[in-house]
Amino acid sequence: MRTYLDFEKPVAEIEAKVEELRALQTGETAAAIGEEIARLEAKAAQTLKELYENLTPWQKTLVARHHERPRCMDYVGALITDFVPLAGDRKFGEDEAIVGGFGRFRGESVCVLGHEKGSTTEDRLKHNFGMARPEGYRKAVRLMQMADRFGIPVLSLVDTEGAYPGIGAEERGQAEAIARSTECCLELGVPNVALIIGVGGSGGAIAIATTNRVLMLEHSFYSVISPEGAASILWRDTSKAQEAATSMKITAQDLARFGVIDTIVTEPIGGAHRVPAAAIAAAGNAIADAFGELRGLDRESVRKQRREKFLAIGRTIG
Repeated sequence: MRTYLDFEKPVAEIEAKVEELRALQTGETAAAIGEEIARLEAKAAQTLKELYENLTPWQKTLVARHHERPRCMDYVGALITDFVPLAGDRKFGEDEAIVGGFGRFRGESVCVLGHEKGSTTEDRLKHNFGMARPEGYRKAVRLMQMADRFGIPVLSLVDTEGAYPGIGAEERGQAEAIARSTECCLELGVPNVALIIGVGGSGGAIAIATTNRVLMLEHSFYSVISPEGAASILWRDTSKAQEAATSMKITAQDLARFGVIDTIVTEPIGGAHRVPAAAIAAAGNAIADAFGELRGLDRESVRKQRREKFLAIGRTIG
């Protein structure tokens, strides 16, 4: 059963009526009811299109967090063949909030890193809702260095509200682990590409998204802090999260204008959660294009391009 967001209520009402009519579509009335169903389906599609053409930043935030949105492993399963996951940071333990391993993307070897939130309650607890601990970022560093050693490009799939802020994580050096992972991204001599598939939150996202190309799904968001967190700090009132989302310029469209990201990946009408296969296919094409633009660069050119990209952000926004 489809879950609707609050602003999708007009669509929900129309589609509920369609389901009621389908249940009555038998016998002599089948043809007439079929015509009414077709009319309502067209109306629902048009209403959905109009809603998604005019989403506010807060509504985009809600779409990015939708629990039916494709997760990291959905992308891996659809886009990566011969995937071999690797575990552990070789220092403390395994962190399943970040998945990583090696496989093939359209026939070429690739190292894949990604935040996995999980789809069921059990999975979400197992993956800690995609909020990584230090060992997750140290695992990412280990795999990136391995990829660099063997000349394998790196793909990051970003979907996290932020790094886990628990006491244990802080005791084990959360800030240092994030900084080391960010540094490792910058130092790679192989091309790296990041795709924000849902939420790109704070240093937890930047740690694996400091890449030659940063792509964003159309209705994802990328920010130094959540709208609720910003509202709590600025106004001491989380009910102002909608106002914060608008002021913070966290949408793909805003960030493309500022040069923070390189490409916006178009989502199906109604968001990636409505037609996951189409969203994943579009993402795959964008990833292929991004790697294609970097093909043929030597190691120093790859580093220089990445360094200049992030220095340019500071010059432009500053």
